[in-house]
Amino acid sequence: MLTFTKLYRRARVVPALALLGLGGCNLIEFSPNDHRVPEEFTNLTEKNLARLQAKPLAAGDTLRFIFTGDSQQFYDEAEALVASANQQPGISFLVVAGDISDFGLAREMQWVDEKLRRLTVPYVTVIGNHDLVGNGRPTYGHIFGAYNYSFVYGDTKFIMVDTNGREYNFDGTAPDMGWLRPQLANRDGARRQVVISHVPPTNDDFDPALRQPYVRALAEAQNLVFEMNGHNHSFSITQPYKDGVTYVNSDAFSERHYMVVTVWGDKQFRIKRVKF
Repeated sequence: MLTFTKLYRRARVVPALALLGLGGCNLIEFSPNDHRVPEEFTNLTEKNLARLQAKPLAAGDTLRFIFTGDSQQFYDEAEALVASANQQPGISFLVVAGDISDFGLAREMQWVDEKLRRLTVPYVTVIGNHDLVGNGRPTYGHIFGAYNYSFVYGDTKFIMVDTNGREYNFDGTAPDMGWLRPQLANRDGARRQVVISHVPPTNDDFDPALRQPYVRALAEAQNLVFEMNGHNHSFSITQPYKDGVTYVNSDAFSERHYMVVTVWGDKQFRIKRVKF
């Protein structure tokens, strides 16, 4: 694990070396808040979804994907997770449920992508609260893409939503219910749907004014398989509101477990927790 001091020093090592042999009048400044990265590390969500759609799942086929969360500074664990995930048969893609970074830095997000692009399948993310700190908002948008988006794969519509209410000072904008409700109402031809976010509604970091509207919208959604989160760094499968909606929470990378999720039928599912 990298401490903040080590992270800062690692971020400065290239510019420091570049200064060797240069005159004092040509100093190079480096800002940790600079979100510029090489083009290959931009628009990663769009690029990974294109890879996913290039290998379509036939209607009626069972879907299998890996669910995990909170990669943050756990780079060694990321390597071990990738090695394990690449041994899983029949996986279509991997989901990281937010907190890709710890300090919202571009280098952190790039380092995690450098690990995850070694997967044999594409991966997608949702934005976490740590991804929003500092200069994280434009950084995540530049490197990954939209905070709220959806896609259909096989028989399943995935709705990826920003639920980091505290990072917006609980101003009523996250989750964006005006965006979410129409998404839940229109499955875009899919048989079933899945909602994935970072902060679960049971957590104090979720906007309290939007908790009941969010929970109610999920309860009213047709063929919702489950709602999935990160943030808590611990595995759980619960129905906290006794309304028939299942909430699934992932381990962080640091816990060295991920889930293999299998989905079929209208809303049937099986979850296997895998140690790596």
